[in-house]
Amino acid sequence: MGANVMRKFSWPFLGLVLASPVLMHCSSLPAATGPEGLGVCPDVTNVDAVARFDWEDRFGLDAESAGKLKGGVTAAINLNELAAQIDGDLKLACGNLANDLGATGDFESGKSACEAAVKAMGDVKGKLGENAKIALDVTPPKCAISLDALTNCVAACDASLSGGKAEVRCEGGELSGVCDGRCRGSCQLDAAAACSGTCQGSCDAQFKGTCTGTCDGTCDGKKVNGECKGTCEGRCESGASGECKGQCSGICELAAGGTCDGTCSGSCSVSVKEPACTGELKAPKVSADCKASCDAKLFLKPKCSPAQVRLMIEDAADAEAAARYKAAIEKNLPTILRVAVGMKERVVGVATNVAGVVQGAQTVVATAKSEGPLMAAALTACVATPFTGAIGAVASIKANVDVSVQVNASVSASGSASGQAG
Repeated sequence: MGANVMRKFSWPFLGLVLASPVLMHCSSLPAATGPEGLGVCPDVTNVDAVARFDWEDRFGLDAESAGKLKGGVTAAINLNELAAQIDGDLKLACGNLANDLGATGDFESGKSACEAAVKAMGDVKGKLGENAKIALDVTPPKCAISLDALTNCVAACDASLSGGKAEVRCEGGELSGVCDGRCRGSCQLDAAAACSGTCQGSCDAQFKGTCTGTCDGTCDGKKVNGECKGTCEGRCESGASGECKGQCSGICELAAGGTCDGTCSGSCSVSVKEPACTGELKAPKVSADCKASCDAKLFLKPKCSPAQVRLMIEDAADAEAAARYKAAIEKNLPTILRVAVGMKERVVGVATNVAGVVQGAQTVVATAKSEGPLMAAALTACVATPFTGAIGAVASIKANVDVSVQVNASVSASGSASGQAG
């Protein structure tokens, strides 16, 4: 989100906070007049407490304003938690990557850890020599959100839904789920299983095809137990793409249809169970604040297929440095790719939508000034913490997505070593 948008989002609310005689702690409010209990705040760190709280009665709000306020606070809480989770994941993965490549010390955030990782990668690549060639082969992660979970979430938070039902659609992505019939498309295997199609990942035996990992068998007709740059027949530990008559780990492409002992993406001969969407989930008759809050909540637990990473280095001047670099990237990059590729576009969109919902809730707080300074002070005190936190959460998510993309781009980028993206 650009600086102008951030200023537009933050200054009106911060101005209201600074102008209010009572700020952050509800317990310090002066004695309330008007509706009984005016000024008593819910636990604004707990979504359930916010949902149970009667904003309409306690603050004398109309139903629409109370709904906007409740939706804004709930969305802010969920966004704050989502931002913290993304930051924690990147802090761990990028921190481990930096440390594995020789960096020392702890890192205060995901952004600082990833920046340290980029620097450490550059330092190690500098030891590989000008003639070194680096190629990265990646099967990117796919992250899907449960349609059932979204349906249940919006039914719980949007009182306008008749009978508690919500229409939820998957747009711009794949619909996947558990298929008890025949799956036509791809099958993300939860564990190694037989694959009646093309195996993308690893095959434990009777494999024939390309293999960018270790081939144990023959490579272009020659016996080998190591890397193969041709057709592998035998066993492929990673980077397999071909026919596997053994056990496949990864994705099985079932072009002709077959049974799927995992998650089917494509079409199923019967209705899929536990449907999930890799695109955008649409709930057209649901309020914007409810949808934004549920999106932020559900992105805390997306179902992501693991990224498969294979790094190849040739003609390195320092074999030990090359081996260390290869091991560190293959170990830590998959978690970073979960953010940089799997969640990138949609999670930034979720943050932007929540920011808009919080802005709408801010207008409720601002309008309360007309009811008197006590009302404005009471509302401001209750919502200041989650709303100001949401401002930081939007910036944190955007910064962490950007730096995760930078780490991915830096793996095989040209530098002292001659990079070649796979």
